[in-house]
Amino acid sequence: MFSVTVRDHIMIAHSFRGDVFGPAQRLHGATFVVDATFRRPDLDDDGIVVDIGLATDQLKAVLGELNYRNLDEEPAFAGTNTTTEVLARTIADRLADRVHAGDLGVGAHGLTGLTVTLHESHVAWASYERSLPAAVADEGTA
Repeated sequence: MFSVTVRDHIMIAHSFRGDVFGPAQRLHGATFVVDATFRRPDLDDDGIVVDIGLATDQLKAVLGELNYRNLDEEPAFAGTNTTTEVLARTIADRLADRVHAGDLGVGAHGLTGLTVTLHESHVAWASYERSLPAAVADEGTA
């Protein structure tokens, strides 16, 4: 399996509900380093996993929808604790939508998997790994 990872970061504000979160129940800020890893079993005709420039641009665009936002005020997260794990899944799903839409180029239609990792610090991070539907490859060649 081949993979390519691109990286960016976001700065958000949020709070959590539930005693398990202790002082994080109060509004606080967080800065995450975000890695998006794209996977495929074989390289495309150009010998790459995905166009790194397009992958970087699309990660930046997805993160731009969250950057400098108080996630408690975002309708997409109403009633949701925006934990690191939840944010990793949200970013992965939004990137997958962009792969499906063709925003990462025709070569990206051969991608089979995507992992998004949010680094809270140098000692703690969370990831969400998902497959990319086979239909993506079929639509890219139709």
